[in-house]
Amino acid sequence: MIRAIVALCLFVVTGMNSAVAGEITIAAASDLNFVFRELVAEYEKSTGDRVRLSLGSSGNFYAQIQNGAPFDLYFSADIAYPRKLEEAGLTVPGSLYPYAIGRIVLWAGQDSRLDLSKGLEILREPAIKRIAIANPKHAPYGRAAVAAMEQAQVYDRVKDKLVLGENISQAAQFIESGAADIGIIAMSLALAPLMQAAGQYWEIPAGVHPPIEQGAVILKGAKNQERAKAFLSFVQGAEGQTMMKRYGFIVPGGTKP
Repeated sequence: MIRAIVALCLFVVTGMNSAVAGEITIAAASDLNFVFRELVAEYEKSTGDRVRLSLGSSGNFYAQIQNGAPFDLYFSADIAYPRKLEEAGLTVPGSLYPYAIGRIVLWAGQDSRLDLSKGLEILREPAIKRIAIANPKHAPYGRAAVAAMEQAQVYDRVKDKLVLGENISQAAQFIESGAADIGIIAMSLALAPLMQAAGQYWEIPAGVHPPIEQGAVILKGAKNQERAKAFLSFVQGAEGQTMMKRYGFIVPGGTKP
């Protein structure tokens, strides 16, 4: 069941026709998979608008947008990407919004005998043959995972065991499917009800890796800028912020939930 839901990260669509009145297209980092499914459902219910939602790696979306991909909104897991788009003149001026700070966890299946309370040191254990993380070349959560392992002085010992997911949701799928023994994934995925039922996690301290500052921006080529603004306002509002906190995000001006 988890694999079916994670597969939605490749492309999730709500609504049938693009570029019509009342519809917006959103590119979002895959760590937002579960929380945005809730956010989109509530937004559509309250506004009557339709949302076409694509989930994947922040770096890949950045490249696609540079090449003219027709998105209205971009929610990146690394605020550096929307900042670069802003500098290139590809965004609506003043729309950049630092919507959250992400967190990472060690995650293993419920049937695993690994003692996650040992923290990153557990990755040294000979019983662990494969460790899943997102590809650090284009996924911010992958870069955070590498930084945390380097800080714990385990990276050089385990780098040959790494299995790289195209995005953080695929990394979680690798562990759940048994393709990896353990991995480092986004807390926002670990806190989803189905993921909690399928596995166990240990939070990696924020101080051992650079902050995962996440940012959203409205794209200049947006066909529905007003509705894009409305969705961004919904995320910034009380209901949206409550949902984000429930999935482990630290929101602007907020504290660790």
